[in-house]
Amino acid sequence: MSHEHHDAGLEQLSRDWYASLHQPRPLLVVLSGPSGVGKDATIQRMKERGYSCFFVVTATTRPRRPGEIDGVDYHFVSPATFTDLIERGELLEHALVYGQYKGIPKAGVRAALASGQDVMLRIDVQGAATIRNLVPDAVTIFLTAESEDALIERLRRRRTEDPAQLEKRIETARGELRRASEFKYRIINRECALDETVDRVIAIVQAERSRIDWRPVQL
Repeated sequence: MSHEHHDAGLEQLSRDWYASLHQPRPLLVVLSGPSGVGKDATIQRMKERGYSCFFVVTATTRPRRPGEIDGVDYHFVSPATFTDLIERGELLEHALVYGQYKGIPKAGVRAALASGQDVMLRIDVQGAATIRNLVPDAVTIFLTAESEDALIERLRRRRTEDPAQLEKRIETARGELRRASEFKYRIINRECALDETVDRVIAIVQAERSRIDWRPVQL
């Protein structure tokens, strides 16, 4: 090979490498953690701050709570509709949580990634484990409180369940706290420090997008 051809080859490699730096590098980000830890509040603050991302809306069979909006907080569907989604393979993952089904619709996730958008999934610890097995390159973030006692106090303050349901949720939350080591990152969502939590989530996403070994998500 002549020096001219060798140099031209190196120049092409260099151009291709620099061009790759400007291509979209969409991520699949899983934000998880026990009930009451602030997943919804974190997502809402990210939206308020104009963070550009596709926020997946989970489908659920549980009743809508006061103030929740269908299609925004959740897709509230009947058990029959949810069963149909399962049978047609239209859910990325699904699980039975506190007696109600929750699942992630596939279509929106694939479309967003194909368009170059990051995808943010807000799911419970059980669902996160399923996503981690299906998509090893997913960026998994475990949101937690300052302590187990602090988390339990937050759950008690919500007053959204009867005493029996609350105790079941507290028991589940304690088990979920012990699974933090399954995640790539852990963030403590401190009381009255939501913007600090959001800053850390965004910093993690930016760092992951800059990885030398970044690979596109395969679904």
